[in-house]
Amino acid sequence: RTLIMLMKLGNTLLNSSCVIMTQAAGHLLISIYIIAFILGLLFNLITIGPIIQQICRRNVLGIYLLSLSFSDLLYILTMPLWVYYFNNNHKWNLGQGLCSLAGFFYYSNLYISIYLLCCISIDRCLAITFPLRVQVFRQQHYAWIICGLVYVFVMALHSLVLYLDKLSDPLDDTEQTCYETFPMTERIAMFNLIRVGIGFLLPLVVISVCYWLIPTKVQQSRGVDDQGKRKVKLLSMGVIGIFSFCFAPYHILLMVRSIAFFYLGDKQTCSFEQAMYLPFTCSLALSSLNSVVDPVLYVLASNGVREDMKLFCWKNKQTQVRGSHLVDSQWKTRVTNLG
Repeated sequence: RTLIMLMKLGNTLLNSSCVIMTQAAGHLLISIYIIAFILGLLFNLITIGPIIQQICRRNVLGIYLLSLSFSDLLYILTMPLWVYYFNNNHKWNLGQGLCSLAGFFYYSNLYISIYLLCCISIDRCLAITFPLRVQVFRQQHYAWIICGLVYVFVMALHSLVLYLDKLSDPLDDTEQTCYETFPMTERIAMFNLIRVGIGFLLPLVVISVCYWLIPTKVQQSRGVDDQGKRKVKLLSMGVIGIFSFCFAPYHILLMVRSIAFFYLGDKQTCSFEQAMYLPFTCSLALSSLNSVVDPVLYVLASNGVREDMKLFCWKNKQTQVRGSHLVDSQWKTRVTNLG
């Protein structure tokens, strides 16, 4: 019992076979999540208006972008909970239900974002490669159905996370953690490999093929000007960049951890988990930044969104200018009256 108390004072995550030090990652994780919360909320709220305008104009792409933004906002609203958790030395005292809900929205947003980026890539690829043949299928009601299926599929799959992961450390029920089980169990390791396969590698292959076909087709087309080709190139770089920066590090480390579980002994597994904890948790936090960079993708993906954003900024600037002139006029009037 004394040993357990000492470990608590050392700010550790415990179970019957492994001790994971968390102190080094705490401040870094809090910083990342605070930045993601502020910028993600700001950028998504700014872009959601122009996206809705695009849907009203019967733009199919706007439906995918709105679904992506809605998923991001659901996750962003859980970020204060994670900041509180890390600031509380990885102790979750808000109840198992709230832990399950926060974790559910985290993992759901991660893979809903991936699959919706995949849908956007396929939509762009078909629209450019087969512009006439796919017009019948590029209708708004089909886009709503596809987005709905993505939400249902991902949320159904990640309901398993609520069952497989644990809230409390089995060594001491007073030391509660949320979605941090070290070392992982066999069922979680298998589920992680499935997640990496169908949640990351498969969409990555699809997106890579799409953005290999799109620039090739655009370069061959005489009807696309240099500005249009540049837009396609930026969109390709944007989607691949999101995958490389936000999603790839987490899934690579998750796959390595899961494979290592089956090949290492108990002592080796514990040492390996200790070495992997800091980079893995940082990669997990890094994946949350997709809610910040997704709105940038909206601007790259749609001329309409970009033009609406410019119009919004121009109107805001004009309002500020008129307000400034009004204040100056009132000030001059007061000075004149005093004179």
